[in-house]
Amino acid sequence: MKRIFFALLLILGLGIAQAEIKLPAIFSDNMLLQQNAQMNIWGKADANKTVTIKASWSKNAVKVTADAAGNWKTAIATPKADGKKHSLTLSDGKAVTLNNLLLGELWLCSGQSNMEMPMKGFKNQPVEGSNMDVLKSTNPNLRLFILKRNSTIEAQTDVTGKWEEATPESVKEFSATGYYFGRLLNQTLNVPVGLILSAWGGSCVEAWMSEDMLRAFPQVKIPKTKADIKEQNRTPTTLYQAMINPILSMSIKGIIWYQGESNYDRASSYTDMFSTMVKEWRKNWALSDTIPFYYCQIAPYDYSIITEKGKDVINSAFLREAQLKAETVIPKSGMAVLLDAGLKEGIHPTKKQIPGERLALLALTKTYGIRGVASESPLYKGIEIHGDTVQVSFERCPMWITAKAGESKLFTVAGEDKVFYPAKAWIVRSKMYVKSETVKKPVAVRYAFENYVEGDLFSNEGLPVSSFRSDNW
Repeated sequence: MKRIFFALLLILGLGIAQAEIKLPAIFSDNMLLQQNAQMNIWGKADANKTVTIKASWSKNAVKVTADAAGNWKTAIATPKADGKKHSLTLSDGKAVTLNNLLLGELWLCSGQSNMEMPMKGFKNQPVEGSNMDVLKSTNPNLRLFILKRNSTIEAQTDVTGKWEEATPESVKEFSATGYYFGRLLNQTLNVPVGLILSAWGGSCVEAWMSEDMLRAFPQVKIPKTKADIKEQNRTPTTLYQAMINPILSMSIKGIIWYQGESNYDRASSYTDMFSTMVKEWRKNWALSDTIPFYYCQIAPYDYSIITEKGKDVINSAFLREAQLKAETVIPKSGMAVLLDAGLKEGIHPTKKQIPGERLALLALTKTYGIRGVASESPLYKGIEIHGDTVQVSFERCPMWITAKAGESKLFTVAGEDKVFYPAKAWIVRSKMYVKSETVKKPVAVRYAFENYVEGDLFSNEGLPVSSFRSDNW
């Protein structure tokens, strides 16, 4: 009799537990909600149960009915950020309340290690100036969420992580690039900012793409079983399934991205793959193609360090070129050039404030409409050949280009033999003039087109020119 009694209690207890609304981890105390949006929210309840959602900023409640499996999804309107702490109460008979919520601007930060690299740095790999910035980082108007790494072949519906206010303890663990991006947005816009970090060091772009996205690339092997996941961060589709799919319905403002180092040996396919990824992320996301996408060009690094002995060193300038091309085919995008912020003997540059703030400049000007400041690097336009001298033109630089002492040390020229030689390069007004005593009849010019360089050509506003070439050899 006692056994039957306890069994009944257990069944009743389970029933009570099931009756409580379950929300994905991305919905919790301390979160930031995108302002001025139809914010998607979803979760689980008992089958066919009505869920009532009441936001502290609205007099009206929203109701939604769970399906036969207990799943429900709806949208609630969010107003303009007001600086107040809000709450969200959900009930199907038993209430669950999310507290200390803010309205503001919500951005996703994704990519590989240079996005993942926290403010505390990696072991033996510091972030320049981060200790003092961490000390001064307490900011209740900056909210952070780190997705725990996960790699699967099955589409996931939830992640592991929690929302936290910016404090020295939480900031030191968060992406340095992401933090500097969010800090500048918050300071400039004077509204709360939320950042979701979904990144994994060493990951290739194929891992962040779905099987459908990769159909156009038959050279990519799609995993069919768990046994096919040989490298968790480099297996196609696995990070998309585990670290993007669960948050696809999140109402966000935009995306920032720092990745490409793990694709440096496959530059020929990167523009198409990357642009396909962005197109399909937008298609699958809650806000479709209205989501702005800003990304970093990989920084210079001596890739001979990681090249197997006896093999040719691959020139990562081709990958930087592929990223530069992507900017022209991805609408509502922008690229932060980092040619002056690399590290010859480290693939994780210490200067993380530079990429974070250059991404923020792109967002502030192109998404938020702030005028009077520059955010885009000058762009190579074309060449004219006058005898033994090449004249190089640029666009996106109304104040022209600049270099120390008016000269660059990073140009090379080639004749019809396709052999490049170092050249003297100097600025006259808006043009660059390039000449080599070795090449009497130049046909092509390249700038900073090698693995490691320290960029020396800038816009008048201090934004570096990307490495480029006039040839297609």
